Amino acid sequence: MKTKMGYRIFRKVALAFFLIAALFPIYWMVNTSFKPLQDAASVPIQYWPKNFTWENYKDVIRLTDFPRFFGNSLLVSMVSAGLTVLISLFAAYGIARFKFRGKGMAMLVLLVTQMVPTLVLIVPLFVAFSDFHIVDTLLSLIIPYFIMAIPFCTLMLVGFFKQVPYTLEEAAMLDGCTRLKSLFRVVVPAIAPGIVSSFVFAFISAWNELFFGVMFINTELKKTIPPGISMFIQKVDVNWANMTAAAVLSMIPVMIMFFFVQKYLVQGLASGAVKG
Repeated sequence: MKTKMGYRIFRKVALAFFLIAALFPIYWMVNTSFKPLQDAASVPIQYWPKNFTWENYKDVIRLTDFPRFFGNSLLVSMVSAGLTVLISLFAAYGIARFKFRGKGMAMLVLLVTQMVPTLVLIVPLFVAFSDFHIVDTLLSLIIPYFIMAIPFCTLMLVGFFKQVPYTLEEAAMLDGCTRLKSLFRVVVPAIAPGIVSSFVFAFISAWNELFFGVMFINTELKKTIPPGISMFIQKVDVNWANMTAAAVLSMIPVMIMFFFVQKYLVQGLASGAVKG
């Protein structure tokens, strides 16, 4: 009995420690964003703003190009996530429903691509994009973003497709539906949680990516949020107050998305449940 009680206490303490370790950087970022610049790196450390201010947010929105960075990131992330879901949906359906030679090898290739560091792709992609004259355009970000997200999303959707009995599609096709109609009318509603999860994964991957944004975009007004925020780092100084304010603003779309996605996942699991 004492052993079980000690284990429970240890588990709760460990979970509390990891929760604090995960949330403290976010708290510190939000805390710093409401401090004046002179207080952002003051000693002793201020664990709560003594001179609470909204000026950092006003400065970021009015005096910098952050609104343009925000719009660029939103466009790039939405388009790349949409393309990822569309292509992954058909790729996963083909793998899950059809038998063909090399199917196992195709799955292995998708898995191996997840082990390739993205940095090794920068030079060949830069050369290819230079030949097609699309460097320093948002297209040079959209293409690698959705290509890199496709393998993982395809593997994830394969698992969802396999959970849906093929007899449902056969029944729909017997009623006059084509295979494409049965896919979108019968299967897609059943795997809605997987589709939403794939979209969120692809969106966040594009939203947070830095290196491609730094390498492929030179024009300031075409930058996305990650390289845009890095511009607050100067050679001899860092504007921590404005940088953290911009970082907090960049979290808003992701937080809103997770709020709606959580609700949608519950609805999707209920309405898309497959009865055996």
